[in-house]
Amino acid sequence: MAATRTGGDPGLFGPDSVTWQAHGDPMMWVAGIRALYLQALHPRAVRGVMQNSDFRRDAWGRLMRTAGFVGTTTYGTTEAAERAGARVRKIHRMLGATDPGTGERYALDEPALVLWVHCAEIGSYLHVLRRSGFPLTDAHADRYLAEHRHSARLVGLDPGSVPADRAELAAYFARVRPELAAGAEAREVDAFLRRPPVHPLLVPARALLWRRVARLAYDSLPAYAHELYGRPAPPPATVTRRLRATGTVLRAIPAGVRWQLPPRHILRAVERLGPAARPAPYRIGRQAAILDPPGEGAAD
Repeated sequence: MAATRTGGDPGLFGPDSVTWQAHGDPMMWVAGIRALYLQALHPRAVRGVMQNSDFRRDAWGRLMRTAGFVGTTTYGTTEAAERAGARVRKIHRMLGATDPGTGERYALDEPALVLWVHCAEIGSYLHVLRRSGFPLTDAHADRYLAEHRHSARLVGLDPGSVPADRAELAAYFARVRPELAAGAEAREVDAFLRRPPVHPLLVPARALLWRRVARLAYDSLPAYAHELYGRPAPPPATVTRRLRATGTVLRAIPAGVRWQLPPRHILRAVERLGPAARPAPYRIGRQAAILDPPGEGAAD
């Protein structure tokens, strides 16, 4: 990669990271919705959200705050990323939830809960990007997961406890699978994502665009998630074709147009570091020969 502007703060990851290139892809929005579906299947985690936030009234605001956190930690300065992490840790320390069945009161900063949210999020980003055609090889995928031990630290996790490659992430999901269920809170999240409240003038757009995006995100979930939610899983090959088609359409929109949307994290990063910092899929492709041993492929 060409040198970036001298003296600029590259932030937590920097332009040479897989994260920097991958998080500029428009399929991250589909991946983010998939993460919400998956996160809601952990009863203790989703209960904490529903009991402590205005998700029902301000779900859009919550989605945008999550997107803002990801954008800040990916493309912001080191100081901005650390501040964002400190805010999250402070909020988690202050909040708790109550199990309605047992009366147990527990803290939202329990490492097991924070780890689930982290893994469901990062795993969803990686899954959707690869399956939709973003050029991430197996070695890139492992590097991406290793990089996100940094973001895990920001939300209060011990980096050494966080899966650092695909094998460790798969083992984690297998280990936590017996704890998952689609309880009342998960079904409330599901109902919202399928039919979010909007202004009456936006109802046609919701029917035309949002439902398709939300359905695609849901359909990309693992088989056990479909089983828990109680709806049949579509054929995997069909989902993959739809993800690739959607990725092709969204990636055809010029990056300079997409990046104009608030909060413009990428544009500010390019202003700080210079044009060589622009994230792009082809920069990932250039690294493949260096990162991958012979015979590794890019498919999930």
